[in-house]
Amino acid sequence: MFRKIFHGLTGRLDHILASHGHTFAMSKELLERSLFLNGQIAAMQVRQREQIKTLADVEFRVTSQWGEDGIIEWLCHKLPNIDRSFVEFGVENFGEANTRFLLQNRGWRGLVLDGNSAHMDYVRSEAIHWKHDLVAESAFITAENINDLITRNGFAGELGILSVDIDGNDYWVLKAIASVNPAILIAEINGVLGDHHSITIPYDPSFRRLSAHHSGQYFGASIKAMISLAEERGYAFVGTNSTGVNAFFVRSDLAGPVLSSIETIKAWPARHRDSRDVSGALTFARGPAKIDLIKDLPVYDLERDIIVPIESLLPLYSDAWAREM
Repeated sequence: MFRKIFHGLTGRLDHILASHGHTFAMSKELLERSLFLNGQIAAMQVRQREQIKTLADVEFRVTSQWGEDGIIEWLCHKLPNIDRSFVEFGVENFGEANTRFLLQNRGWRGLVLDGNSAHMDYVRSEAIHWKHDLVAESAFITAENINDLITRNGFAGELGILSVDIDGNDYWVLKAIASVNPAILIAEINGVLGDHHSITIPYDPSFRRLSAHHSGQYFGASIKAMISLAEERGYAFVGTNSTGVNAFFVRSDLAGPVLSSIETIKAWPARHRDSRDVSGALTFARGPAKIDLIKDLPVYDLERDIIVPIESLLPLYSDAWAREM
């Protein structure tokens, strides 16, 4: 008798969980549809902005982290004949990424890469993976393997967008990429490293942001370093998003319509406060206080071709940059 009651209860529980699981899935799908519809409305409004003051004027967020969806939409509108393909790496599970809305809204094909295999397994389990031409591969990205990853997945050559965000060797990996010729380049910068010097972390193929320093402030490259590298590769800087996280570049042979439509090419300093203590808790350090956390660590001074401690380069910020931090 007890066994029959037990099995009856567990059966009902399984049914409830299954029903709730279906409800949750439906709720998620409805939410995504609503976000996508709002994104399409925002995209139509952005396309009407023929002239803007800075890239911040066209920011909106659907699935990007800091408003990159709007900037990408505006740039693609200004450059209608570029290749409809992208490569983005450092996407985690692609739930929040620079190119997810682009994939859905404009029907591009894309390659996404992340070092966590569980993240890529999740992407391949999502409907977005079969509904669109999306390749997802797990790989810890280094300067040594990035070209092979791009080439063997079929994305070598002309490319619409290359988006680099690995919270570490971004400068060195971007410098190593020779397999693609993107029209638009998006590169994460580390605003903590300021705008005075062309500096980056020294290259370490095994670099991990939180392992390198508990604060999470030691990674990547300065805005000046990324601009210099992009210009060497034939790209024009067109600005950053208003949070100072990502820098945007357009290939120089295509950049005319974009540059003529922006009043001010502006690099914004970062105001987000994501510093952490040794236990991993947020400490909310502000402005120049963030550099105090890592000032004894080394950076590669690209202009002098030497490795020096950060504190030897202080101050890192121009007066204008410091005022806006």
